[in-house]
Amino acid sequence: MSPLVFFKCLAEDTRLKSLLLIFQHQELCVCDLQQALQLSQPKVSRHLAELRKCELLMDERRGKWVYYRLHPDLPSWARQILQQTAAHHPDYLQHCEQQLARDSTSCERE
Repeated sequence: MSPLVFFKCLAEDTRLKSLLLIFQHQELCVCDLQQALQLSQPKVSRHLAELRKCELLMDERRGKWVYYRLHPDLPSWARQILQQTAAHHPDYLQHCEQQLARDSTSCERE
């Protein structure tokens, strides 16, 4: 993956936030991202599909939910960029983290 493709895939705010949240939590379900981003399931799924197409994420279906994690072949330079972005801009995801913490069992109820 080239840096240009990486940055183009993350040029949209929802995709960047989704990828950073997944990076920080190791793995998240669509319902977790709905809660964190306060967006509908179709909108979240559409952005996650783009991140899969860019080979930034992998998914795994468990029952009715799909869980996402970083693609194992993601280059180390890309992981370092995610780590540095998250470390140097904690306020960027603060609201998302608060929303996620507010209802950590949203996937289990549905």
